[in-house]
Amino acid sequence: MNRWIEIFIVSLKLGLTSFGGPVAHLGYFYEEYVKRRKWVDEKAYADLVALCQFLPGPASSQVGMGIGLVRGGVVGAIVSFIGFTLPSSVLLVVFAVLATEYDLAEAGFIHGLKLVAVAIVADAVLGMGTKLAVGPKRLFLMLLALAGVLLLAHPLAQVGVLVLAALLGLVLFDDEPKSGGQLNIRVPRLLSISALVLFTVLLVATPILANVATGNIQLTSIMYSAGALVFGGGHVVLPFLQQSLVPDFLTGDSFLAGYAAAQAVPGPLFTFATYLGTVIHGVTGGILATLAIFLPGFLLVIGVLPFWDRVRGNKQVSRMLIGVNAAVVGILLAALYDPIFTSSVKTGFDFFVAFGLFCLLRFYNQSPLRIVLIGAVIGTIMSWI
Repeated sequence: MNRWIEIFIVSLKLGLTSFGGPVAHLGYFYEEYVKRRKWVDEKAYADLVALCQFLPGPASSQVGMGIGLVRGGVVGAIVSFIGFTLPSSVLLVVFAVLATEYDLAEAGFIHGLKLVAVAIVADAVLGMGTKLAVGPKRLFLMLLALAGVLLLAHPLAQVGVLVLAALLGLVLFDDEPKSGGQLNIRVPRLLSISALVLFTVLLVATPILANVATGNIQLTSIMYSAGALVFGGGHVVLPFLQQSLVPDFLTGDSFLAGYAAAQAVPGPLFTFATYLGTVIHGVTGGILATLAIFLPGFLLVIGVLPFWDRVRGNKQVSRMLIGVNAAVVGILLAALYDPIFTSSVKTGFDFFVAFGLFCLLRFYNQSPLRIVLIGAVIGTIMSWI
């Protein structure tokens, strides 16, 4: 079998079956790529996971791209991305078209999905906080980020918060150990440098285009900026997109309904952008939004691999990343409050349902798909009463 076809088939299977979010995806990848097919060994896989956690963007998707790169070069990375992303993108395009065609914003199940979003983001905040915001210094940076985002309601506020957290990390974490290990994957140096240059050029140009352009160009610019500036995985993209798109491009209810629907499908959470693009500018907008939000992560995987050992071993970079990760928890906590909680929880019963769904997710180990289905059913029943 042609190697690229093989990569596509395997990644498509994972895209159809990988429920549960980024951490679960890494488990599926380990079983398929390391244990079953032995495309990479355990050490190379661990190093690749470490690299993708270090970079902004969708970590699990970037790991898949990296394995595709190892197995089949740059084309292999592209094919791996397409296979893993295609199922959830198609499902979210269908959901967006139906939601727009039949004006589902006021449907009972949509309210249930908004309560699901409360539970899922609360679980993400708790999970990330226990890992990334432990101790007084990290907690201080988390609270600083929380205050900054809540008080400065502007998309660039999050960027400023992350930059400040990185600078404070240099000062506060001077006793942290350096990362170890090596990643024995090679990419032509010229290709890597070209990818990094393109990433930087687009990072500078897209905020300008987002302010002066219209239509799909503006949408694509917003999505690229979100994909390039998000540390911490799919959940953290929520506040970036919410402040950039609501209410100018779509309503808060429509935004949160799509976010909850993205939990119900397999594959990367970043395909939430597919739903948003489709609601705003149709299927073409959905395709462009998907490509734009994943492009920064792809360019960084291609660009950083040859230099990864040197970068990861830099103590200053490690300290800055600790500060950024703590701030990410604060940004996500701010999003949990506004818009998720404030626009979803209107009554005491709403709070009871949201808290019950959170408990099912956190303490009873129910899958996100099951939580979504339960929330949709409860919301529908509530609308009948």
